Amino acid sequence: MARVKNSVTTKARHKKVLKAAKGYFGSKHRLYKSAKEQLMHSGQYAFRDRRQKKRDMRSLWITRINAACRENEISYSKFIDGLNKAGVEVNRKMLSELAIADPKAFTALVKKANEGLDGKAKAAKKEVKSEVVVVKGKAKAEKEEKKVEAKEEKKAPAKKAPAKKETAKKEEAKEEKKPAAKKAPAKKAAAPKKETAKKETVKKTTTAKKPAAKKATK
Repeated sequence: MARVKNSVTTKARHKKVLKAAKGYFGSKHRLYKSAKEQLMHSGQYAFRDRRQKKRDMRSLWITRINAACRENEISYSKFIDGLNKAGVEVNRKMLSELAIADPKAFTALVKKANEGLDGKAKAAKKEVKSEVVVVKGKAKAEKEEKKVEAKEEKKAPAKKAPAKKETAKKEEAKEEKKPAAKKAPAKKAAAPKKETAKKETVKKTTTAKKPAAKKATK
């Protein structure tokens, strides 16, 4: 057995790990063992903090909105409740951007929220939802109709099979009626004549040999 050497693959693997660990402190970017360990931890932290980042950004938007709401003499919770009752669907990211870049638009939203809390402005969400449900029901009905039509089309070719059988039977009947079929027995009748001729020749040879046998006995 030849000796197997894995130096090429191990070197490539080490280079890959050290390249990913570039910029780490101390031996974590120089030594393979410590670099690999640090990379495993880094992957776990990245997986966790990709989800944590979304939570941090939401909390930042809420603090910005709350600060702008306090300037307009309303709390954050009442502001969000009033917008929901008034039917204003603006997410927190956009509200925080408005609070920073366009304070006048934010004050207009605060007035809308106060109207929603007082009951002057009402949301029109239910009507929109009902229309969406009707559209979905029509789409489902159309799909079911298409499925039924496809099944009927598949079943229709199966009924055409008996017609093929009937045509095959008609062709067989025509072949039987042809005169060529009657000539076949005449050829078969000629064959036995040859056999009878052979039997007659065999009988003649046997009769010719019998006198020779009697002479031998004398």
